[in-house]
Amino acid sequence: MTKKYEPISSKIPKMLHGADYNPDQWLKYPEVLEEDIRLMKLSGSNVMSVGIFAWAALEPEEGVFTFDWMDALLDRFAANGIFALLATPSGARPAWMSQKYPEVLRVSEDGIRNLHGARHNHCFSSPVYREKTAIINRKLAERYASHPAVIGWHISNEFGGECHCGYCQEAFRGWLKNRYGTLEALNDAWWTTFWSHTYTDWSQIDSPTRRGENAVHGMNLDWKRFVTDQTLDFYRHEVKPLREVNPDLPVTTNFMLDFEGLNYWKFKDDLDVVSWDAYPTWHEFEDNAELAAFIALNHDVFRSIKGGKPFMLMESTPSMTNWQPISKLKKPGMHMLASMQAVAHGSDTVQYFQWRKSRGSSEKLHGAVVDHVGHEHTRVFRDVTEVGQTLDKMTEVVGTTVKPEVAIIYDWENRWAVKDSQGPRNAGIHYEETVRKHYRPFWEMGVPVDVIDSECDFAGYKLLIAPMLYMVRPGVGERIEQFVAGGGTFVGTYWSGIVNENDLCFLTGFPGPLRKTLGIWSEEIDGLHDHESNHAVMVPGNALNLQGAYDSHELCDLIHLEGAEALASYGADFYAGRPALTVNKLGAGEAYYIATRFKEPFYADFYGELVRRTGIKRVIETDLPAGVTAQLRTDGEHDYVFVQNFSASEQRVELDGCEYADLLTGEAVSGALTLPLYGVRILKRKAV
Repeated sequence: MTKKYEPISSKIPKMLHGADYNPDQWLKYPEVLEEDIRLMKLSGSNVMSVGIFAWAALEPEEGVFTFDWMDALLDRFAANGIFALLATPSGARPAWMSQKYPEVLRVSEDGIRNLHGARHNHCFSSPVYREKTAIINRKLAERYASHPAVIGWHISNEFGGECHCGYCQEAFRGWLKNRYGTLEALNDAWWTTFWSHTYTDWSQIDSPTRRGENAVHGMNLDWKRFVTDQTLDFYRHEVKPLREVNPDLPVTTNFMLDFEGLNYWKFKDDLDVVSWDAYPTWHEFEDNAELAAFIALNHDVFRSIKGGKPFMLMESTPSMTNWQPISKLKKPGMHMLASMQAVAHGSDTVQYFQWRKSRGSSEKLHGAVVDHVGHEHTRVFRDVTEVGQTLDKMTEVVGTTVKPEVAIIYDWENRWAVKDSQGPRNAGIHYEETVRKHYRPFWEMGVPVDVIDSECDFAGYKLLIAPMLYMVRPGVGERIEQFVAGGGTFVGTYWSGIVNENDLCFLTGFPGPLRKTLGIWSEEIDGLHDHESNHAVMVPGNALNLQGAYDSHELCDLIHLEGAEALASYGADFYAGRPALTVNKLGAGEAYYIATRFKEPFYADFYGELVRRTGIKRVIETDLPAGVTAQLRTDGEHDYVFVQNFSASEQRVELDGCEYADLLTGEAVSGALTLPLYGVRILKRKAV
């Protein structure tokens, strides 16, 4: 039976609904604070993230702590059935600290120390910053870790960025010594014989910058790894006093949409629950399906980090943002649809930035549950209240999960390496877009997907896809081979198996460790100009039953068959007739190689056939209309099916033969669903 996870907090075993709350901005307005409690209860909000960026209000002078306002707030929460995720305030330091201890401020890659201001303008290596953070965190833990309103810790806010100060340079050198042991090993790994860049002393190594070294790809990659590890080390430093005081409170930090700067997978063992901040640009186009599929992919990443454990939608806007190019309002229905999309993919919360609009500064016009007018008689407040009422009826969904049969490898270290490499298309290698193209067909079919790191366990999947796995780290190729030999289906693409974990090219022919699994050898790859194109013609009677020709562009891999069978061949240029799509039998499984970047409808046709051949289950065994998707959560006994309409019009969905009931009303549902524009239905059935 599928595992059902425990709720985020036993104090409130239901869906969480709430927002980032900044009472420290309103301490001179006590009437506002009192009114907020009434409005929170009215909106069906039961949790608030508090204390984010509140350091100056908690410690206005060095060593002078003012907790009375936080005491009153949490006591008021407890008296009204509202809970708190208490934040550590390290996302922005008070001015007195920057003035007295300028070392806490970051140094940019040009060697200039920043002035006080902004957020995350602090050095994770600074001894002073670490000391001050440990003090405030311990005081918060000692005072509030057992408070009845506090259900968890929110560590800092949206970690990101890097520092190039002396402390960080020494930390980087220490990190390298620990990784390589000797300069000889480092020089070999970085191939520093190139351009006579061999290092003879550790002190010669600086972080890669535009002013200095940035052409050694192994160094660039290791710097990014170091930045992740140093950020994680700071996170652990923050968590330590909290755990010492009360190890039972869950801990999280809020991640960001498709954020490239940090390898979030490195945090998985240190987080009790994953949370992230989603700000889609809904209504940029009439049809929201492409964007919806991208947001779904991100939800799946964050669910996959903890192996399917429910995550938290920590921030979303109930109306608009103020920092995107266009601050577009959510049209009627979209707030409910977007909120339920997060829940459908595994979130046990819907939370917002922000509760009440700030009166001044950069976020004064960012969307909020409570507008400047200060009352509940607004469209946005009604939308939020409707979501709160819906979540209140979904307690049985809490802790349920998703168990996909499909996994796509979206590897952060591979992402860094493939984008740093020079060629074959410096005009745009489009790694992220490529992953999205391989994900979209499953979203359209209503097939759940895990989006994983290459070091994850592949067992339990029927289909494993690795778009542009340029870097193959040790053991990954062998595990993919074992996956296929054991009966799995693997899909690889052009520009795979090029380098090892140090960004050194394999000398055994591309695709390196994947060569045996795929049964091909890649001799050359042709980068096409934007005005160029090619096409592939399907071999008559091919095993996939695909017919005709498919257009391709940007990249064409010139390969030789080494046991694989050609399913399609190039139709143009000097390599016309050479394989463009292959399949290789290995043990009980098979491996496909996509040698060129196809245009649609190739991916829809190709993956539709693979789903059929492998027996992968769709959430609803029916053909979904364009722009409509279906996702499920399950506890092994019951499935909870979310049918969502992101198209530009009303849609009709034919159901399969299962017996369904509307989760919110209990009414039986059969035959077909009519989904209005931005409509969503949540159905319950016996697990299938």
